[in-house]
Order: sequence, then C-alpha cells, then structure tokens
Amino acid sequence: MEWILIAVGLAGLVAGGEALVRGASGLALLAKITPAVVGLTIVAAGTSTPELVVSIQSATRGNVGISIGNVVGSNIFNIGMILGVTAILIPLRIQGSTLRLEWPVMLLAALQLHLLSRDGILDRVEGSFLLAALIAFVAYVVWIGRTVEGDGSPEEGDLATASFGRHGIAAVGLNVFAILLGIGLLALGSTLLVRGAVAIATGLGVSDVVVGLTIVAAGTSTPELVTSLVAARRGQADIAIGNVVGSNIFNVLGIAGATAVMVPLSIPDAILARDIWWMVAASVIIFPMMHSGRRINRVEGLALVGGFLVYVSVLIRSVI
Repeated sequence: MEWILIAVGLAGLVAGGEALVRGASGLALLAKITPAVVGLTIVAAGTSTPELVVSIQSATRGNVGISIGNVVGSNIFNIGMILGVTAILIPLRIQGSTLRLEWPVMLLAALQLHLLSRDGILDRVEGSFLLAALIAFVAYVVWIGRTVEGDGSPEEGDLATASFGRHGIAAVGLNVFAILLGIGLLALGSTLLVRGAVAIATGLGVSDVVVGLTIVAAGTSTPELVTSLVAARRGQADIAIGNVVGSNIFNVLGIAGATAVMVPLSIPDAILARDIWWMVAASVIIFPMMHSGRRINRVEGLALVGGFLVYVSVLIRSVI
C-alpha cells in the first residue's frame, strides 16, 4: 500500500509541476512581471505548500523533530539536490538580482533561524517576527518587479501561448486556474508521497528527527525539484532558480514562522549542533558558484549533489 501511495504521489507531482509553471509563466507575461519575480513569489509559495502542511500537522501532533527537521532538511535538499540535479541536466543562468537581493535574503533567513533557535525554542513572538520579514520581502520583490523590471512587452507568440488563446479576464483566469490546479496537485502528491515514505521509515524504527531531515524533507521538496526541472526544460531558468531560492526563504520565514505562531517549537539538540550549520553552509557555498560566470554549470551541479550525499551519509552514521 505504501508503494502505491508513493507512485500516485509522484504522478501528482509531475502533473502539478507542469500546471504551476505554465500558469505562473503565463501570468507573468500577461501582467508584465518578470518570471524571476513569479518564481520567487507564486511558484515558491506554491511549491512550499507541502512543507507548510506537513510542518503544522507534525507540530500539532507532537512530532516537533519532523516539523523543524522538514524545514531545515528541505533547504539543504533544495540547494544540494534540486539546484545540483537541474544544473547537471541544464546549466542555469543567474540574473544579477539573484546575487544582489534574493541570495542575501536567503542567507540572512538561515542565520536568523539559527540565532532565534539558540535557546532551544522558537516561540510565538519569534515566529511572528519571521512572518513579518517574509511579508516585507514579498512586497519589496513585487514592487521591484513592477517598477524596475516590468516595462518590457511580451512577444506576440509568447503572449498567445500565455493567454491560452483567450483575451482579457478569461486569459488571466485560465492562468490562475492552472496555478491553483498545480498547487493542489503538488500538495496532494507530496502528502501521499510523504505518507508512504514515513510509513516505511517508521516501520524500520528511524527517529522522527532523521525522518524529518531526510524522507519528509525530500518528499515535500519534490515539488520544487519537479517544478525546477520543468522550468529549466522550458527555458525558464529564472523560474527554476527563483523557485529554489524563494522556497528556502519561504521555508524559514513562512513555514517555521507560521508553525511557531501556532505551536511554539522545541528545537532538538542534534538540529542545533549539526543540521542548521549544514543549511547555512549550503546557502554560503552557492554564492561563488553563481558569481563565477553568472551560471551554475554541470561540474558545480555535481559538486552540490556530492555535498548533499556527504550530508546524508553523516545522518546515516548518526543513527547506526
């Protein structure tokens, strides 16, 4: 039964990734907002929906290790596996705003989580602070996208594709529907995938912290992987990069923040001593990769995947 859940979940993720990227890129063209901004906001928030659902459900059920491990593990997985695998298949071009704005915010969010968690708890006030920072970031990104980068007019062929052959409100409505359908399929697919994977892992007697950092984190991050691969294949490298960076920002500021507001989170010692540092290190190490040649190439993608595998081996050794 668990393997059936995993198979159905994967199918939902693939379909959801296609719908979300199609709708988001179409809406960006119609609204004259760059795809990078959409990747950082709509796509990132949509693909982070599974992490939000799993983290809140886990925290309310007392599985705090899964809740916070999901956030930290997802960020490590996003950088190591998603950026790595996507760059191996299709080298990713980096826009200047990624280096000037999005990467610094992602790194600051990771450091913020570390600093606020040092006392072993993330309380409601600290969660509210994280949520406020997310709202400010999204508002600024949208404002920049509209006032600075949104002056270009889309090509006629691109506009026809984006509008699904319709005009005006109907075209916008179809793209919004595609986005909502994609988010729904991603949430459903990742929920089924995680449920099947967790059932298998718990049957093997693995702790909830390790399950949260590995299986749950990888499962809830699968929408980001699928969406980034679909975006890169469609030539939307800015959505692929924005999706990963934006999701990491949403995971820390939005998901950890919202979960802590609802249920104050006790941070396991293992996460404080080991995993948060891996998350910060992963956030730092991609800067020279993005800065050199303004792209993440295949060799750098292999290095990211290799680093993630080293991290997984460290986790496995900790439970053997």
